[in-house]
Amino acid sequence: MKVTVECVMSEAAIAVFYPLYVAAFDPIRTRAAARHMLTAEEFEAEMADERIEKYVVWNDNGEPVALGTLATDLSALPWISPEYFAARYPDQFARGAVYYLGYTLVHPEHAKQGAFQLMMGAIERRCGEARAVCAWDVSAYNDDGSIGRHRKALLAAGGWIVDRVDVQTYYTASYDDRQHAGVAV
Repeated sequence: MKVTVECVMSEAAIAVFYPLYVAAFDPIRTRAAARHMLTAEEFEAEMADERIEKYVVWNDNGEPVALGTLATDLSALPWISPEYFAARYPDQFARGAVYYLGYTLVHPEHAKQGAFQLMMGAIERRCGEARAVCAWDVSAYNDDGSIGRHRKALLAAGGWIVDRVDVQTYYTASYDDRQHAGVAV
């Protein structure tokens, strides 16, 4: 296996990865309050955006089997607040070294073959060479599961200090008809 860094993904690679992306993120649709899955159009736009590096792991047959994205310009991601990171990491932000790790996914057939570690190793080297801050977000479902633990462990093993910097909490309020009908609850 080998890793390449692509600025713009080919249509053929997009056609391979979008169904895999959908399969990887489908379980989150009912487990996270925020929308985590890009539409096909949003995915294609990210794959064409040169501000977002695409880390692709290729198998020995030349087929793409894993994908990770790293935005080297926070303005590429409309849901990110560059001001937040500029206030917390002014030196790194001033030199353009605050990056955002988007999604990482591995074809299930290659999950136990080191594709994730290979991809994350390349991303870690990129961030280390730039002395960058690498930020990412993750749903509680994935953070508590293997992906969150695995990502944090890989980074910590490489000497990185991993800090939780923000938490978004979602609430609901349900109207209880029984309380308003004089029924004791």
